[in-house]
Amino acid sequence: MSGWAAKRFWKETDIVEAGTGFEVRLDGRSVRTPLKTLLVVPSRGFAERIAAEWDAQDETVNPQSMPFTRAANAALDKVTPQHAEVAEMLSAYGGTDLLCYRATGPDTLCARQAESWDPLLDWAAERYGARLRVTAGVLPVDQDADSLARLSQAVAAFTPFQLTGFHDLVAISGSLVLGLAVAEGRMSAEAGFAASRIDEEWQISQWGDDEEEAERIAVKRADYLRAKEIFDLS
Repeated sequence: MSGWAAKRFWKETDIVEAGTGFEVRLDGRSVRTPLKTLLVVPSRGFAERIAAEWDAQDETVNPQSMPFTRAANAALDKVTPQHAEVAEMLSAYGGTDLLCYRATGPDTLCARQAESWDPLLDWAAERYGARLRVTAGVLPVDQDADSLARLSQAVAAFTPFQLTGFHDLVAISGSLVLGLAVAEGRMSAEAGFAASRIDEEWQISQWGDDEEEAERIAVKRADYLRAKEIFDLS
């Protein structure tokens, strides 16, 4: 039995100012989220990305091909009413931050981690007054409560739309510090994604990869770069 798919019913897509934001309209009709919230985004650039997604639909609507629309829906329907909970969930990554857990060997991998990750931890200490502890191996290390609280304050200050983009910057990388560094422009999204994959790329250099794994990495990279774009457009 085939699933139901929404049919394309509109011919023209417009962008109009709506208060302090921008609204996408289809043949003059407002777009709404799954929970019937009026879809208004913070910037014209964000609205342009959404309008382009709707314009690109053929006879049927494929939500999977509309990541900016899905992000706006999430920001309005999920993050806005649960802002504190989402911020707290993302802040919790600081307690097990990827950058704090180092390999015990070989020396080449250890050196790559230190070269890439130590400056980011130094940046977090200077920028937020949040010095995180580093350990070797997988046993958990307790982080300073005040440092974690300062990082949490930075996350809580993001708007719902910023927090929506920030979610993937943290969840894909496994690092709160790396997410903050990319969000604040300390490093590019491309560099941030590469920094998050030092362990995996070292393994690939030793054992090689396959086509399926390469495709999976490409999807994650695209999602990561888009998350930064969503943050910047918010």
